[in-house]
Amino acid sequence: MNTRTRVLTGTALAVALGAGAFGAVSASATPAADAAPVAASAAVAGKKAGPSDKNFTTTTHLTVDAATRAAQAALQAAQAENQKVTVAVVDRNGNPIVTLRGDGAGPQSYESAQRKAFTAVSWNAPTSVLVGRLAQTPNLKDIPGTLFLGGGTPVQANGAPVAGIGVAGAPSGDLDEKFAKAGVDALGK
Repeated sequence: MNTRTRVLTGTALAVALGAGAFGAVSASATPAADAAPVAASAAVAGKKAGPSDKNFTTTTHLTVDAATRAAQAALQAAQAENQKVTVAVVDRNGNPIVTLRGDGAGPQSYESAQRKAFTAVSWNAPTSVLVGRLAQTPNLKDIPGTLFLGGGTPVQANGAPVAGIGVAGAPSGDLDEKFAKAGVDALGK
């Protein structure tokens, strides 16, 4: 073995030993206090939530298949009346599950449908009903993401809102809401 090979081998060995020693010191330097939260969170994570457990809640969500079925029913109801609309179905938090833009629907209808669906699920009421509340509380319209025009309706499970369906593009909010209700009705079939 030549001198250069011995120096390189020795250097590599020294680096490896140094890294191993540093890792061992670092691993043993963790204070015991940090171990307690890990153990506590592991105990909570491993626990099964039951009906009497106050640390957890159970929610109901609309499946993608159900949301798609509802959106298609609303779109078909609009098409049966020669209306060009967009239908949006959002979850309880207002996140889009499915949006169907019908043939010929206006460009503004996409966002309007989503905002109507969000508004309906947020207040667990049809948007046509919520329009009346603006007279008493006009600043409701300033809440981001909302649209207080007829055409949105909530989807409920046991009286609680689990989704919203919004329709936009027909000449009136009454028609939009009629089509949204057709989507809700399709979920009961």
